[in-house]
Amino acid sequence: MIVVAGEALIDLVPQDPGSSSRGAAPVSRGAAPVSGGTAPALPALAPRLGGGPYNTAVALGRLGSPTAFCSRVSLDAFGEALLAGLRAADVDVSYVQRGAEPTTLAVASIGADGSAGYSFYVDGTADRLFAVPRRIPDGVRALSFGTCSLALEPGASAYEELMRREAARGVFTALDPNIRSVLIPDADAYRARFKSWLPSVALLKVSEEDARWLGGTPEEWLASGPAAVVVTRGGDGLSVFTRDGGEVAVPGVPVDVVDTIGAGDTVNAALLHGLAARDALSADAVAALGGDAWAEVLRFAARAAAITCSRAGAEPPYARELGEDSGIGG
Repeated sequence: MIVVAGEALIDLVPQDPGSSSRGAAPVSRGAAPVSGGTAPALPALAPRLGGGPYNTAVALGRLGSPTAFCSRVSLDAFGEALLAGLRAADVDVSYVQRGAEPTTLAVASIGADGSAGYSFYVDGTADRLFAVPRRIPDGVRALSFGTCSLALEPGASAYEELMRREAARGVFTALDPNIRSVLIPDADAYRARFKSWLPSVALLKVSEEDARWLGGTPEEWLASGPAAVVVTRGGDGLSVFTRDGGEVAVPGVPVDVVDTIGAGDTVNAALLHGLAARDALSADAVAALGGDAWAEVLRFAARAAAITCSRAGAEPPYARELGEDSGIGG
């Protein structure tokens, strides 16, 4: 089983008022006239299930990997919907904590190229109060972390403790920092904290934008602990760097982009799914993977991410959408 630890939230995604949105209802379509004039029209926003770790867990479940989600989710209606989404993807929710606090909201803005930016409503929300579980499921093969959950206290310290504890007992750990700079009040302190995590990380995945913000290189990060570093370049594809100095790159898969929400999270899931299929969820096994095997895993991740980009919101693909090789080796 692969365990994904981190936040679950609701993305409020701009919608074309004239179009329909699968599984979402607009929360605002405009404003009433005031003082003899007409107020500016408000964008139509559709609530969608989201959060980097949440999306990763759903993507893993849809790909067919046994998966559990470890987080703290609100008791409100959004929280119930988030749990229903996990169950629909066959994700184990027995390690989800619950709280009466509201669900975190992320308001997305979509650029002309489909890229997404975010503003967040996080004060007093349930996922910030995550507590370290006494144990994680027996037989866990990997533990994945990332995004807001590692930036927002007090939950960030709890997730960090879980990462260090499980890595110390030999669990394969994956990290996607997925930087949301608006949530990081002290950039230098976060960068230092990120470096302190690396000895506890087996697989690091960063976007080119994250790498620039963090101010490091794959070679520097590999020297600190990870067995492999994957760098994503949007439509230009992705690369892996390994401890032996190897580098493997694959191109992106051309697609008509609706938006990029959840694309990086889909890559996380596809990487873990591909490594699990090769029985390579250990630092030694990752280090031993050859270039051809890495190329297959990366191409699979690129295809999965392209499907996610072809539809609105974080809607990762199912195994059947990726063809017969979706299991890539079992």
